[in-house]
Amino acid sequence: MARLQQIPGAAERLARNDQLVVLGAVAFVVLLSGLYTVFGVGMNMTAVEMTRMARPIGEPMAMGGGPVWTAGYAVLIFLMWWVMMIAMMTPSAAPVLLLFTAIKKSGSHAGSAPLLSLLFLSGYLLAWAFFSAVATALQWWLETLGLSDGPMMSLSSRTLGGALLLAAGAYQFTPYKHACLSHCRLPVQFLTAHNRTGLAGAVLMGAHHGTYCLGCCWALMLLLFAGGIMNLYWIAGLALFVLAEKTFPYPRFFTAGAGVLLLVAGSYVLVTAP
Repeated sequence: MARLQQIPGAAERLARNDQLVVLGAVAFVVLLSGLYTVFGVGMNMTAVEMTRMARPIGEPMAMGGGPVWTAGYAVLIFLMWWVMMIAMMTPSAAPVLLLFTAIKKSGSHAGSAPLLSLLFLSGYLLAWAFFSAVATALQWWLETLGLSDGPMMSLSSRTLGGALLLAAGAYQFTPYKHACLSHCRLPVQFLTAHNRTGLAGAVLMGAHHGTYCLGCCWALMLLLFAGGIMNLYWIAGLALFVLAEKTFPYPRFFTAGAGVLLLVAGSYVLVTAP
């Protein structure tokens, strides 16, 4: 009887710790997606093996003919991109997700705050599913033109790699970049301006916020083509940079500094291209 009485008490304590529930779910999602990416589920090589074989930008190791693009392979590549985006982008969404949880907990939907938060996260990740579909099509197009090595999943043109670095560096200085970044860095303003109610409203808010995040980071994510889509150094480096860009003080200085470094790196790659 005493044990039965403890169960409701434990459930109530768990319900009061909504943010811990949400953080636990986020950590679980990131862990699973990270393992999926590292072990290269469905691929011929794991991400660890591809990282070991990585070479300078635009000079991938020759691996022979790549796999034939079928509908099944396209789905596999899409899942690879999307799961990788989930692992990379979910940590940077944690602040707005926790604030959303706190707001819902203090309102009339206190009991459903964790569910609403997970729906918000689902909407956020839907925006990155769209990006993953575009990236999959771009990868197919580049491989068709012979500009990307299929097995190593990286650009086979040093000139194109340098141009991509220059484009990403230039984008760091655009008004659109700063506008989208401001929404990512100021979750209070975003949640106040775009508040919606209900389950569908939570998904739409998450997708809206994910769209701003996509507008902020899409050029950086395309740099995976330059460094190698399954190169763990580039994956971890870009994920940490995105997190820092959204949380560190003096965002304009941080963003501009990264833009200058990308422009210098892109210029060097172009100058040294054969």
